[in-house]
This record gives sequence, C-alpha cells and structure tokens, in this order.
Amino acid sequence: MDKQNCSPTTNHKLAHSKSSKKIPIVILSDEENFYTEASAPSKHTTPSASKLNRNAKSIDSVSVKAKRNMSMCSEPDIEDCGDFLRKKKPKADNNTLLHRFRSKRGLSVTDVSKTEWCERQMEFSLLNEEWKNNEGKPVASGGGRRNNEAMKAGRNRHVELEREVHTTVELKVKSLEDEMAMKLLNFINGVNQLYSDGLTRELPILSFAFAEGIWMVGKIDEVQMPRAKKDRNPILVETKTRFQDTVPSEAQRRNGRIQLMCYKYLWDNLVAHAHHDFPCKDLYDYFELNPRATLSKDLQTACDESGFTALILGDVVRHYQNTCKMLPPSNHMLVLRYEFQRDHSVLCEEKIAYDEGWVKSEIESCLELWLGQREASYVTEDEQWKCGHCKFFSDCEIYTDTNSESTESLASDSSIG
Repeated sequence: MDKQNCSPTTNHKLAHSKSSKKIPIVILSDEENFYTEASAPSKHTTPSASKLNRNAKSIDSVSVKAKRNMSMCSEPDIEDCGDFLRKKKPKADNNTLLHRFRSKRGLSVTDVSKTEWCERQMEFSLLNEEWKNNEGKPVASGGGRRNNEAMKAGRNRHVELEREVHTTVELKVKSLEDEMAMKLLNFINGVNQLYSDGLTRELPILSFAFAEGIWMVGKIDEVQMPRAKKDRNPILVETKTRFQDTVPSEAQRRNGRIQLMCYKYLWDNLVAHAHHDFPCKDLYDYFELNPRATLSKDLQTACDESGFTALILGDVVRHYQNTCKMLPPSNHMLVLRYEFQRDHSVLCEEKIAYDEGWVKSEIESCLELWLGQREASYVTEDEQWKCGHCKFFSDCEIYTDTNSESTESLASDSSIG
C-alpha cells in the first residue's frame, strides 16, 4: 500500500527491547500548556521495559555520559537571570487573546492547529472557558455524546501509548519554578531515552520562536531514531485516532501537517540557538520565574537520578540548553499516522516533507488573530461541513439550520490527536 498517499495499511506494532535500567521521566497531567496550578499533583514517571532498542547504549550509559560531558551549573550568572531579580516587566496589552489566555504559559502548538481549523471556533472556546471560570456554567453546546466519546477514546489511546514506555508515580510540585523544572527534566530524560532506545513518546518541548518573538510549547506524540545508520536526524511522529475506519479528509490531514511542522519548527529552533543566544533571560522574564529558586527535595533527587546535579531552577535550564546542544535538527520527513479507535489498526500513514515557509506563514497568520491585529474569520464555503461538528454552531453567525448535511455528528468523520 502507498503510505505516502495515505492509503490503508496493516497494523503497526513495536518490539520490546531489553533495557533494564530505568531513568526518571517527569510527566504532568496537562496536555501541552507548561503551567497548571502551582502545587498541583504531578506525575513522575520512569521508562518501562523500553522499545526499539536499536542502539548499543543503555539508558544507564547515557546518564553517565551526561554527567561526564555536560557542564553542571551551580548559580547562574547575573546576566542570565533576567529582570526577575531587578524589576517587573511592563504589562502587555491585556486585550489580546495571547495576553488574556496564554500569559506566562506560551502559545501551544494545539492553539495554532485549532486556529487553522476554525478561527471562530477557537475564539468561542476561549471566551467560553473564560465565562465558565467567572460564572461556573458552560454555554449550551452541540457535538453530541458520540463526539465526546471519540475525544475520550483518543486521549485514552495516547495514555496507553505513553505507558508502553513510561512508568508513572505521583510527585507534587511546590512552586512554578518546580513545575518548569519538571517539564524541562522530562525533555532531558526523553532525549536520553531517544538515544538509548531509539524511541520516546509524549515529549514536551519549550522553544522561543525567534522570528515571531514568542514562546511556544507543545508535546510531541513520538520521536524515533531512523533505522539507517547514516541518518541521525530524529523522526517526529503524530498519531491521530478516528471513530470510523475511513481515511481522513484533506482538511483534517492539512491540520495534522501544520501540527507536525510546528513541532519541527520548535525543535530546530532549539538546536539552532543552543550554542549561542539561548534565551535564558527571556525565559525567566516571560514566565516570571526566579532562576535562583531552590528546587524541592523530590526534584533534586529526580535530577540526580537522571545523571546531573540541580539545586536551583537555573541548573535545570542550563542542563536543558546543554541537552539541546547534543541534538541535530529533526528529520526533514515527518510521519502523520491515523489509527482506528476500535482496534488500533493503522488506517493510513502519511510521510510529509517539511515546508518551513508554509508553516511560518501559518504561525504568522495565527498570531495576527492572537495579537489582536484582525478579527477571527469563518471557514471557507467548501469547508462549512466543519460547522456541523462544532459545539458553538448555534451561536455562530455563519450557522443556518436549513442545511441538514452541515449538522452531521463530528464522530462520523473525526480525527482526535
């Protein structure tokens, strides 16, 4: 079957490896945003019997190498500390969507893909969330029970895939600095697992998009090392699940391509700036973090088990930078995979060539809305079938109840990331 054209394929399975040493990996329960509430219970995880052991090194050897080769930072230089130790940043325009809903959190890759799917739906969802927080009640919505079940099944599948490579234990954070350290530690350990086993999943990524001047965050479904020995550029994989065993529409596939290319854009930004002008100061300023904040004992222990010593947040940030120095750019070819929810069979697997110009234009278009430079637009006429899948359709000006075809259930043609 022609996978590149997204035609049906056989089920895809992974083989178990024989690694015995487990390194701590920290996973938080939220999907992509780097911040939940301070002191919220979090998940501290370790890789299980690991997958795709195509490399000779063990996880233990990677940790030892990290101890030996990466500079262990103590107290950060004052020029790395940002304005936190000196003054508060002036307040940004608090009327923009970015400031109102993503202040001190960063714009997520999911935000970009949802904006591309339908700008009005994204705006409605943000305002609805704000209204719920203020009033305690959601707006009346459509979408139906099947849609909710499909989304729940998609989330459960991602948890299942993650647990194939991670073992989870609970860990409690005590500050925003702890929480940021946990996210960065998870990335560090995920990279170690990638190099030792050839595979990691649910890898959180935090990167400064220099061209756009914003912080962006995401969580990559899967990263694989290529089988060819000459190719050392990691392959980024996105897995979507579908309620029906049908090939996704072009609009759905386009949305998945944007998501994948955003991950590569962030990955390559990290790699390109790891050796110079790494934005430590901007990191502390934007997220309002104190780089000299002492980490909790649990986090200090987790860092030690991961192969490096960290007493304060600045230590983890420095090690995060050093980890990025080890990385090559990600592979030019990306993989978008669709699974049938019922039996996890692979419906199609599309190989995508990275197009930096296209994805940058999509991010810039998204930011025009989030920065208040223009109003939200509606879907094009040929994609108004999306309106029948939207729980806000009855509140949207584009909606008419005369077209019954536009109000079909989302679950009849859904892809859940």
